[in-house]
Amino acid sequence: MKREHWLKGVEAFRSVHFKKHEKDFLELVEKGQNPRALFIGCSDSRVLPNLITSTGPGDLFVVRNVGNLVPPYKPDNDYHATAAGIEYAVNHLKVGEIIVCGHSDCGACKALYEDHSGHEESMIHTIKWLELGMPAKELALKSVADGSREELQEATEKFSVIFQLQNLLTYPYLRKRVERGELFLHGWYYRIESGEVEYYDPDEHAFFPLGKESGA
Repeated sequence: MKREHWLKGVEAFRSVHFKKHEKDFLELVEKGQNPRALFIGCSDSRVLPNLITSTGPGDLFVVRNVGNLVPPYKPDNDYHATAAGIEYAVNHLKVGEIIVCGHSDCGACKALYEDHSGHEESMIHTIKWLELGMPAKELALKSVADGSREELQEATEKFSVIFQLQNLLTYPYLRKRVERGELFLHGWYYRIESGEVEYYDPDEHAFFPLGKESGA
């Protein structure tokens, strides 16, 4: 896109969207942010957290990465972007909820089934990162061994959400807040093609449509 496109977009934001929420932004600067939830989503350009949840400025603290993956807790001095986001949201902002949102047509989940030989240098970090999705792939292959490619893809995407929820519980400070009833975890699955959102029910081990009747 040309530079003019971005200039027009910024101007539209300032003249329309910012004006609409100007008081909210001023209050958020004066009082600081106090988001209700941490939203862990995919960097996919089709996944828009605030649009999906119809939330405004200050409502969500968002962490996005390739595949909405959550690395297990690892207390070392290396660089951990996603873990730092989780740590800040839980320990500093004291969010009351965490949403892990997977989605349909996920490129990261597709990549789990692709051959990456020959791309080790140009995709070194991506290939390593995708190792976090391998448990979901392995379970999907066992669960839908005779299914179609589409069924395998969806199963991988949904199993991945479940595994990321499990990985969240490896963070000691996070697990303590969950056990005390101060923090609630949610697993969502967003269908890009229809706008529908499903939630994971740990008691039923299944995903169901998210709606008023769901209580999720």
